[in-house]
Amino acid sequence: MRTERAGAAAGVPGARAVTPQAVVGTWRLVSFHETDETGTARHEGPLGPDPTGQLMYLPDGQVSVHMMRAPDAPPGTPSYMGYSGTWRLVDGTTLVHRIAITPRRDWVGTEQARDVVREEDRLTLYAHTRIQGVPHHRVLVWQRVT
Repeated sequence: MRTERAGAAAGVPGARAVTPQAVVGTWRLVSFHETDETGTARHEGPLGPDPTGQLMYLPDGQVSVHMMRAPDAPPGTPSYMGYSGTWRLVDGTTLVHRIAITPRRDWVGTEQARDVVREEDRLTLYAHTRIQGVPHHRVLVWQRVT
């Protein structure tokens, strides 16, 4: 199995840094869940148990991500999350998205960093953020489409 790893969140033995060529392409969302500080899955992410989504990294540094809630997601959860902007890879370990367009005005102009792991045709992004002062550890698994 070919594994490319970045960031301390993953802990994949024998993994190596990710290259830009390993990221460029179109990806389909496989799963989106939250973990505790040790990496143990806690519950599904904000889009419910079976969200759908598409992520595109273009060779010229453009990024576009769209995700939506599954029909059976709990009430009160967001129904759509998405943005577009630019991306860059830092030290082969972290993907940084600079957000230009999104329904979330408070995200425009911000940068969001993701630890990244590439295993064969899967790309896993680890996001560490604070929501209302509470730390959240999110894991998004993407399957290569092209």
